[in-house]
Amino acid sequence: MTIIQINQLGISFAHKTCFEGFSTHVHCADRIAIIGQNGSGKSTLLKTLLNQVEPSSGSIHISDDVIFGYVPQVIYEFETLSGGQRLNEALTQALSVSPNVLLLDEPTNHLDGNNRKSLMRMLRRYTGTLIVVTHDVEFLNTCIDTLWHIDNGKVHVFTGNYDDYMCEVHIKRTAIEGELSRLDRQKKDAHHALMKEQERAKKSNSRGEKSIRERKWPTIVSDEKARRAVETSGKKKKAIHNEKHDLLEKLSTLRLPEVITPKFSIKAGDISDRVLVSISDGSVGYKDNETVVQNINFSLSSKNRIALQGDNGSGKSTLIKGILGDQNIIKTGDWYVPNDIGYLDQHYATLVGEKSVLETVDELVPEWNHAEVRRYLNDFLFRKNEEVHAKIHQLSGGEKVRLSLAQISAKTQKLLILDEITNNVDLSTKEHLLEFLNAYPGSFIIVCHDEGFLEKLNLDDKYSVKEKSLKLL
Repeated sequence: MTIIQINQLGISFAHKTCFEGFSTHVHCADRIAIIGQNGSGKSTLLKTLLNQVEPSSGSIHISDDVIFGYVPQVIYEFETLSGGQRLNEALTQALSVSPNVLLLDEPTNHLDGNNRKSLMRMLRRYTGTLIVVTHDVEFLNTCIDTLWHIDNGKVHVFTGNYDDYMCEVHIKRTAIEGELSRLDRQKKDAHHALMKEQERAKKSNSRGEKSIRERKWPTIVSDEKARRAVETSGKKKKAIHNEKHDLLEKLSTLRLPEVITPKFSIKAGDISDRVLVSISDGSVGYKDNETVVQNINFSLSSKNRIALQGDNGSGKSTLIKGILGDQNIIKTGDWYVPNDIGYLDQHYATLVGEKSVLETVDELVPEWNHAEVRRYLNDFLFRKNEEVHAKIHQLSGGEKVRLSLAQISAKTQKLLILDEITNNVDLSTKEHLLEFLNAYPGSFIIVCHDEGFLEKLNLDDKYSVKEKSLKLL
């Protein structure tokens, strides 16, 4: 039974078009994920279904018996709770109206491993229609049977989970790349054939000139054959060009993420082996509050890579703030931490909203000229003038991540702290983060609930904050 009908839907903003001409039907008990790059219009599409945002074109017809439950990506209520606790409260509120269509925007953000698994178990049992914006691959593979992929101004509908979809994309890419290789071979063969015919004509003309000198009849056959060979070669090249253009158009719809190429201002060989962080019998808490984490005995040396894990509200971020020297944190024990620490969090605190991309990097390296800054930003995929001169508040989440990485790379610190950086970022941006961190020459401490992401990092140790204590896993 169709409960939502979407007809030629389009979503556009003043500076971009997200997609156009999207038509589909949503049935009872469908389990749909909306995927795509940051800024592609995923959250706006959810809000359009809820009638919170007017579409730029097209229409949506919703059955009268539909009851929506909705959990947004950013939850402003329950300010005293952690991110994961806020999600649980918001989800409880959404389910309290007994919805038959549940809309969730990045629901696994902020959740620790246990809460994430509990959420997926609950949603697998949910009997209504599920429409979710997510970049969580495990979620996409276990809770979803249909994908709406926003890409290149279109919404592509695929029946199956994420692994099925990527397998099909890979097969299509491989087939197209094989056809492009075949066309390149044909083009080379045509060129060699033309060169061979022209060489024959040249030799034949030489023989003809000799015949004239010796009063024999000259031959014009070779000239005619050479002319026909040129015409044939031209037709072949034109056909190959047209076919190649069509294949490249198809390939562009199956594009893979571009690779960023960070160039760090220090190299691993320039970093001497020494202790960067040392905490003995430490504790952290807040003024007028009880201790959040105690029994902290922790040491971090040069080039060490550490993951910090724990349940929502366990005190991970409080410990990080203590290492960063946050004035709101009360610390006890013996602490040794460096003065200069690189920092990247999910809110991109190092970026200033009214500055441009160019200004952000230019002020870090005033010794670089304009051309050098542009070349550097090109490595982080900021290439067009409108991208380079865009204000920070205009950037998508993925663009903010790339610019934050550019900041760190331009002025590389020996210690980097990363707090829940995989939240709200698309799969392409996660790949960029992996490329960057695996090439990073210094030490880092990362707070992250994404086990799949952590598995791809070359970590030295994992620590857990549990029952108010820091423990080595």
